[in-house]
Amino acid sequence: MAEKRYGRQTPVLSVVLPYTQSLGTEAAAIYNRSKRSTLPWQELMLEDIMAVNEDGLWVHMKFGWSIPRRNGKSEILIIRAIWGVTHERKVLYTAHRATTSSNAWSKCCDRLSEAGYVEGKDYKTTKKYGLETIEWLSSDAVINFRTRSSKGGLGEGYDDLIIDEAQEYTTDQESALKYVVTDSSNPQTLMCGTPPTAVSSGTVFAKYRKNTFSGKNENAGWAEWSVPALTDAHDPELWYETNPSLGYILSERTVKDELGSDEDKVDDNIQRLGLWLTYSQRSAISRREWEELICKAPELRTPVRVYYAVKYARSTGNVTLAAAVRTADGKIFVEAIDCQSARNGNDWITAYLIRPNAVQAAVDGAGNQDILVSEMKDAGVKCKAVLPKVSDIIEANALFEKKLFEGNICHAGQPSLTQAVSNCEHRPIGSSGGFGYTTILEGADATLIEAVSLAHWLCASDREKKKQTVSY
Repeated sequence: MAEKRYGRQTPVLSVVLPYTQSLGTEAAAIYNRSKRSTLPWQELMLEDIMAVNEDGLWVHMKFGWSIPRRNGKSEILIIRAIWGVTHERKVLYTAHRATTSSNAWSKCCDRLSEAGYVEGKDYKTTKKYGLETIEWLSSDAVINFRTRSSKGGLGEGYDDLIIDEAQEYTTDQESALKYVVTDSSNPQTLMCGTPPTAVSSGTVFAKYRKNTFSGKNENAGWAEWSVPALTDAHDPELWYETNPSLGYILSERTVKDELGSDEDKVDDNIQRLGLWLTYSQRSAISRREWEELICKAPELRTPVRVYYAVKYARSTGNVTLAAAVRTADGKIFVEAIDCQSARNGNDWITAYLIRPNAVQAAVDGAGNQDILVSEMKDAGVKCKAVLPKVSDIIEANALFEKKLFEGNICHAGQPSLTQAVSNCEHRPIGSSGGFGYTTILEGADATLIEAVSLAHWLCASDREKKKQTVSY
């Protein structure tokens, strides 16, 4: 019989300040008196989160962690809240949804009861949906469970601020909540969640992570189980690397059953492998970030292989042609060749695609793909026409922004492309967290960045087998 296997118990990435004392074991002991017991990775996390200095103050005044779904990451918040209310602390437990905060209240009540504390003797509860409370009778300690809003918490004072579902924590909510622990002599703020998707509303969690890794946050800690880049979510080895509760409360069978098709690749990487895409998915690429990548006359890799992309827009009736080539230093140079009305026909497009150094051309736009492919064939175009699926477009956009923020893309600073890129925002596509682009500036055309993204994808994926390929 094969030896039972468990997920990795230590974070893949973490920032933990030095310490010699912790109250984590004490918190775990209270929890373990209930009918449940802490998992090894949870005990290790509690030690780091609840580390104290020689004055008894928290080493980490703020601590955040990101773990894929269904691993029990929020149970640490339950443990910490229970310890707080039994040690004369005022705790504010917040969540994005009322169902989550209400469920947290129910769990805390159950764990306290199972641990031997008696309602009516040790504590009392208030059950009002969205406004639940646990009050300790021998002190003024309390846990208030609330749904976050831009006004929640104003005028109230706490020792501990808990942010569950932190990927949805917005700057407006942070402005309302961050001062609720100001008056505490030993405050602590805890944030836990999953990496944000394209439809996540929060930006605070990602910013906190970035600043903690860069050293900008003082007295702050972080831990995450994650993969460094978009990868094969169906690889069991990666499941064990990024899911600490696998083998305990999570099974291979469950993970395998929940994974989607190729169209869900990005979402599966985020939700099950903890992938952090290196950008804020709700905000546009800034002009400064784009202009930092300008390279007027790049030296191209020889032989020059040009990858084209054609994007037809439904809303404007325009069509954009973009191109991408590899540079001698390993980057990818991109440019938007032209954007015209689709009524002008496709002859100007095939004039580029028929060139001898044209390798592939991605064609995106329902109702126009077959027409262009047919015209390419009639014109004697030799390069391959690639008809991307939704999953390919999702992957292309994720890859484009990843490489952009890594500095592995360059361009000539075209005014029209700069305008499109610096005035775009994400729009959800597919059913599992993927994104496309839309413009936030009247008169700008998002097809420029969409075409450039697809051309970059073809160039970056050179020699990889493509789906739906038509050859001549």
